[in-house]
Amino acid sequence: MDFISHTLVSGTSAHGLVEREFTLGEITGVLWSPTSGSTAPGSPLLLSGHSGGMHKKAPGLVANALHCVETYGFLVAAIDAPGHGDRPRNRQDQQWVDDIQSARAGGRSIASAVVDYNMSLADRAVPEWQRTLDALQALPDIGAEAPIGYGGVTLGVATGLMLASVESRIAALSFGGVFVADALIESARKITVPLEYRIPWDDDHIDRTSGLALFDAFASKDKTLHAHPGSHFQVPEHEQDSSARFLARHLGGTRHSI
Repeated sequence: MDFISHTLVSGTSAHGLVEREFTLGEITGVLWSPTSGSTAPGSPLLLSGHSGGMHKKAPGLVANALHCVETYGFLVAAIDAPGHGDRPRNRQDQQWVDDIQSARAGGRSIASAVVDYNMSLADRAVPEWQRTLDALQALPDIGAEAPIGYGGVTLGVATGLMLASVESRIAALSFGGVFVADALIESARKITVPLEYRIPWDDDHIDRTSGLALFDAFASKDKTLHAHPGSHFQVPEHEQDSSARFLARHLGGTRHSI
């Protein structure tokens, strides 16, 4: 893991933040953490998956990451999915993107194209997240004992489900809003860690019935379902804070004064 930038970030609390962009082979990512000396090895680590068409520093993802760092002392990592952010898109990915844009422009359902695209991206992203996690745990300010959570939306949910179904290091999940595929239902049946799942109740493209079926498929005994009005990109601010509090409760984050 090579860190290519180191930036102090101004926040709303007395606790400073550091943003470090990194590369790991072809993987491009970013790690947000409290300033040196204000965290200790073993502090919770949150893996954050961005939505389709976005990137590791999408505004909503960054806002949530900084909130988790400032308020609960988390470290938060995000990486670009294949063909997103700083990573080139291959020909097949471009065809899926063109199909999605064509369907949207023609008023047709985008679900089928999005499902195919997301599942391909998730399959490729899972081993990349595992490599990233290995490298992060080797850092002195994280270590192998840090409790690990995962959060995301749409593509980030598909990736997180596939990852959590094969990765025993993930101890809690909080995410919501995904185009549901049969493979995700199968992955959900393998997941037993605590989770909080959000369903956008009025999304034009993501069917709430499939979201309920996905929630039902999770094998976790500790699982909570939240529904909010609007679409998957209209998550209320209080739901974002609920997600952070849920992860802190299960991963051990300590609330800081602001």
